[in-house]
Amino acid sequence: MYLEHFGLREAPFRITPHTDFFFDGAERGATLEALAYAVLNEEGIVKVGGEVGSGKTMLCRVLMERLPPEAETVYLADPSLSRDEILHTIGEELELELAEGRFTVALRELQEQLIRLYAAGRRVVILIDEAHAMPRETLEQVRLLSNLETNRHKLLQIVLFGQPELDDTLGAPSMRQLKDRITHSFRMRPLDAQEVGRYLTFRMRAAGYRGPDVFTPRAVALIARASGGLTRRVNILADKSLLAAFSEDTHAVETRQVRKAIADSEFSSVGRPRRILAYVGAALLAGAALGVAAHWGLSERESAISRPPEPGAAAIRAAPAAAAAAQPTAVPAAPASERAPIPVSPAPPASSAGDTRAPSASRQPAPSLLAEAQIRRMARYAVGPHPLLGERIAAARALLASAPDASYSLELFVTSNPDPARMERFLMRARDLVPLSALYVIPMAGGRGYRLGVVYGVYPSREAAERAAAHLPPKYQKAFRPVPRSIAALRRAT
Repeated sequence: MYLEHFGLREAPFRITPHTDFFFDGAERGATLEALAYAVLNEEGIVKVGGEVGSGKTMLCRVLMERLPPEAETVYLADPSLSRDEILHTIGEELELELAEGRFTVALRELQEQLIRLYAAGRRVVILIDEAHAMPRETLEQVRLLSNLETNRHKLLQIVLFGQPELDDTLGAPSMRQLKDRITHSFRMRPLDAQEVGRYLTFRMRAAGYRGPDVFTPRAVALIARASGGLTRRVNILADKSLLAAFSEDTHAVETRQVRKAIADSEFSSVGRPRRILAYVGAALLAGAALGVAAHWGLSERESAISRPPEPGAAAIRAAPAAAAAAQPTAVPAAPASERAPIPVSPAPPASSAGDTRAPSASRQPAPSLLAEAQIRRMARYAVGPHPLLGERIAAARALLASAPDASYSLELFVTSNPDPARMERFLMRARDLVPLSALYVIPMAGGRGYRLGVVYGVYPSREAAERAAAHLPPKYQKAFRPVPRSIAALRRAT
């Protein structure tokens, strides 16, 4: 909403990893180079640690882009995989169907495929996100995979990205063999106050800003202190501060706007806690957002990218007003052979080739392919008073209960923030860009709570899903990294 006001091409402080906004200061550029060197020179297992929101996933995405074409990357975002599941998931990513129920046979088949790829000049790199939440038996499987080698060369390079809890896990006596195989360990440290200032300037310039610095030195110091130097929190506070400055029709962000942003954020406070300050700040920002939405509704603008908003942003986003004002963007039509879904139950086939919805409740239900424990686990996720989210989770449950293992969907993103209000706002925006009936929200078990995966469509093969990805709205292709995921893999993640 404030892009034109500040002369920006796009939002500078999105919390989704956008590799064009990779900040190489605060030793991050050096870490990336060292990480790429370790991976390409067969240095064993590599570990990257850091607090929540310190930029690990961004570093992972940039590494995937910077690796040479001969590197075959396998990105594992699901930490709840079991010992056998991780093996089969890697096999699927390498287009290999491994033997079911026979671990030693499956491991030998994977090794043979890796040898073929190595002989063809390909190098397989496995990037494991949220590794701190992995079961210990799965981490032990990672160690065994690192043993796959020829007489002289490793066949797999493995990089673990995780929070400090990963160090605690690796410190256990039972994990010493895995810990001994970690040849390089990198740490994503928080930014200091000066680095926060450079970070804010860099992100603004990368988004197209060409004027003098927007954030005053005192505002930068306040953001640095409130965020603890964690880049995700810096992004949230900077975004809210810009909106507050826009609502006041000023081009400078001072401490006044930052304090309003802090009052509207749940993760930080400055000085002694003052409940009245939070109430006043939230009320001011809510009023400002309503005024901004009314003003924006009278002017011509481009639809905002449909993405999950930052946590705690309800007071300044005015999501319903923004969603109502947004202009729908039609999804380009794909050839019928590319967008035709597969039937998701043995009932009569779907009546429309473009229908990617789950089967109608009026059809005779097929035996569920979900285990009772999986159904109960999905049902325990509390939706609350959020009808769109409840509808799309129910559709996802029906899809996973009946779709064939070999069918595919497009994974748009997986978030470790399971806040139902946040996902409801995302769905409100999404219905202006894509058919909501094609979106499925899957509660996934992860660590102590849930993660939420959002997938799009159902396709008969990986190739069909890849072709369909090219027909997603351009803003989705830019904001997300659509990845084909088999229904079998999605089902195992629940």
